[in-house]
Amino acid sequence: MASTAQDPAPSDDTSALIDALGQSAFLTMGAMTKIAAEHDLSLTQLRVLAILRDRRLRMTDLAAYLGLEKSTLSGLVARAETRGLVGRAADRSDKRAVEVFLTEDGQLLGKRIAAELADQLAPVVSALRPAERRSLQELLAKALDATVQFEG
Repeated sequence: MASTAQDPAPSDDTSALIDALGQSAFLTMGAMTKIAAEHDLSLTQLRVLAILRDRRLRMTDLAAYLGLEKSTLSGLVARAETRGLVGRAADRSDKRAVEVFLTEDGQLLGKRIAAELADQLAPVVSALRPAERRSLQELLAKALDATVQFEG
C-alpha cells in the first residue's frame, strides 16, 4: 500500500513492532495448527473450544465472534456435538435462542490443548523475565482492548 500525506509510512520502530507481531503470530498459529491437527480438530474448532472455555454463548454471538454465517456455525457445532465436545441448550433468558457450551469432555480437551500450547510456546515465554512477561501481557491486552473498542 502506498503512503500518502494522510497515511505516512510507519516509522522504523513501528515497522519493527509490526514485524515482531507478525512473527509471533506465525509462531503461535503454527503451534495451534499442529495441536489442532493432533486432536483431529480444525483451527476454527480449536477456537470454539478456547472461546467457550469459560462461558456459554448464544449461537448468533458465537457466529459473530468467529466471523461465520449461522449455517456454517451450525455445521461446525453439530460436528463438535457429535464428538461430545459441546452441547446446546435453550437460552435461560430467551427460550427461542440457543446457547452453546462445552461438555465435560470439551472442557478436558480444552485444558489439555491449553497445556500443550503452553509447552509449545514455553521457549518463547521463558526467554522473558517474569516482570517482562507481565509487561508484555499488559501491553498486548491494552492494544487488543483498543482494537475491540475501535471495531465495536
